[in-house]
Parts: sequence; structure tokens; C-alpha cells
Amino acid sequence: MSTVGAIRGLALSCHPGPTVAVTTFTALLAASAGHTLPRGLLVTAAVFTGQLSIGWSNDLIDASRDRAVARGDKPIARGDVAEGTVRIATITALAACVLLSFACGIAAGTVHLVLGVASGWAYNLWFKRTALSPLPYAVAFAILPAVVTLALPTPEWPPAWVMVTGGLLGVGAHFLNALPDLADDAATGVQGLPHRLGAPVVRVVAPAVLLAGSVVAAVGPGLDPTSAVLLAGCTVLAVVAVTGKGRVPFVAAIGIALLNVVSLVVHS
Repeated sequence: MSTVGAIRGLALSCHPGPTVAVTTFTALLAASAGHTLPRGLLVTAAVFTGQLSIGWSNDLIDASRDRAVARGDKPIARGDVAEGTVRIATITALAACVLLSFACGIAAGTVHLVLGVASGWAYNLWFKRTALSPLPYAVAFAILPAVVTLALPTPEWPPAWVMVTGGLLGVGAHFLNALPDLADDAATGVQGLPHRLGAPVVRVVAPAVLLAGSVVAAVGPGLDPTSAVLLAGCTVLAVVAVTGKGRVPFVAAIGIALLNVVSLVVHS
């Protein structure tokens, strides 16, 4: 196993899509909250390392199941990177996350570690196999804006509508993230809520939950022209998501999630 191959395997096994998405979301929230560049980078780095630890631990925990169904998209199952290497990376990322989180302040660090990172780990260890699988996503996404605002020079909690929107965004993200892997997960005994509902229902529920978040994001700060336009766009995409075929519903639901992120960044 080459060094380059191991590095590539590590990069792919951290769940790069969600990791980059959540980290970028944090950076945008930090900028809109008024953080200085150094402070914004600190908060973003804390969230990034937490996401790395969650992604790597997920693949470590699922390694045997991934091998059982010959998951070709999983570096550990393919043998691209050793489990020991991923384990060391996970521990290193988690240790860095603890240090960086508390460097953001006691309140921000505690909320991030106890409600954010711990929720991700709890999902990996147990919740993903239960009907409560959306719960860790709801909690982690709801408190992400709070991590950013609690790290300000004068710590403060974000408005309730921001946290509710974040929670709904997290639940929608869970359904979207699970959708492509329902068959492989079911074959290895993973029975989260999306698996119990089934793909046809999830394709409707995901955009519905995201659209509910769009409504909260539009009404929460007071409906203005920007909010109205974003809500209208989300409504159109929700209709496309429910009526479209093939990958169109998935792409449309992603579009709703992105518009919700824009609304949070613009109004938070």
C-alpha cells in the first residue's frame, strides 16, 4: 500500500462531501456573524476536525459490514487504507477538535463537543440502526449556528428560528444521505428511519422536511423580498423533487438544502 494511496484512502474515508459541506456552512456562518478572520478560521477548524473524526469513525465502525457487501466506494473495504491508519487519524482529529473547540471559548467548546460531535459519534455507534436515526442530525445541525455565535467576543445564542431551521436541515440531510445506500445498509442490518420508511416515502419526506425548514427560515426573521424569493425557489424545487424521475428528485432536494443554507447565512 503506497503512501499516496493511503493518503487518498484517508481523504475518501472521511466522508468528504458532508465534511466539506458542513465546514463550508460553518465558515459562511462565521463570516455573517461578524467574526474576525482568525477567529472565524478557528471556529471553522474546530468544526472541520470534528467532522473528520465523525467521518473516519463511521467507516471504521462499518468496515466489516462494508466488506460483507463489497462496497466499492469504501476505501477501508477496498483495502486502500489500513484500519490502523484510519484509527490513528480519528484519534488525532478528535484530540485536535477538543483543543480547538475550547480555544473558541468554554460555552462554544462545550456545546460543540457535547451536542455536536457527540451526536455524530452517537449516530455512528447506535442511532443509525434505530428509528431515531434522524435525532443526532437534528441536534447537531440545530446547534451548529450556536457554536458560531457562542464563540463571539460576547457569546450569545442564535434566534430560535435559526436553530429550528438548522435542525430541519439536518433531518433532511440525513434522509438524502441515506437514500443512495438503502439497499446496501439493509443487507447488513442497518435499519434507520429511512430504511424503515423505504425509498419511495423518503423521496417525498426529504424535500417536505427541507421545505418546512425553508418556511421557518423565511418567516422567522420576518418575511422580506429576499426570504420570499428563496421560499418560492424552494417550493418549486420541492414540487420537482416529488414529481421528478431518476436522480432529479435527489438533485432538487439538494437545491432546497442549499437555498436554506443561503437563507440562514443571509439572515443570521
